[in-house]
Amino acid sequence: MSGHDARAKRYYDDFSSTYDRGRDEGYHALVDRLESQIVIDHARGAEVLEVGCGTGLVLARVAPHASRSVGVDLSAGMIAQAHARGLDVVRGSATALPFRDASFDVVYSFKVLAHVPDIERALSEIARVTRPGGHMLLEFYNAWSLRYLARRLAGARRIGRAHTEADVATRWDSPRAIRRMLPSGTELVDMRGVRVVTPAAFVHRVPLVSTLFARVEEHASRSMLRTLGGFLVAVVRRR
Repeated sequence: MSGHDARAKRYYDDFSSTYDRGRDEGYHALVDRLESQIVIDHARGAEVLEVGCGTGLVLARVAPHASRSVGVDLSAGMIAQAHARGLDVVRGSATALPFRDASFDVVYSFKVLAHVPDIERALSEIARVTRPGGHMLLEFYNAWSLRYLARRLAGARRIGRAHTEADVATRWDSPRAIRRMLPSGTELVDMRGVRVVTPAAFVHRVPLVSTLFARVEEHASRSMLRTLGGFLVAVVRRR
């Protein structure tokens, strides 16, 4: 295990038992729903892999639509929570996926690639396990977004009992940079935005306002504004 993987494992193990707290409502629930729908649009009847499945919140939404669904995560604590949901999950790193070449029709990853320093290797591994003609749904943190500005102003938040966000590497990429880093043998077919207009997560705790923002976010995900999303999901086809 690399030094980065060991640090990331400790970071996520430490708050795996509380990771789901509050994610069934408001901002986090909206983000999970929008991300899940992007996958479901491609996953019906397909064999699907989630890279960095965490506690399985998104995988649990996707699994009923897929013919086979598998998750992989570095953290034993996260894997234990996903197992408790009855999901098919295994331990492994995004930079060394424990699967054979061309094993899945759809491979997706949310909230993970932004924390992988060796991003080229991770993307190459995802492409390797994706079948020709299949799709890779790759989420990046967007340097052209309100979310990036808010994070720069707010600084590192506390995570779990003993960590802050500064304890794990985080990268921010522009839409142009994302296009450049995609591995050979793939093509970008679409870009989706998540959290396009939300100025701060707390607005989704305000009655009526939260409903309005949720509706606007659903529309903005596919609109001309999508490349301003705090999260950018590159829809990539494996040739």
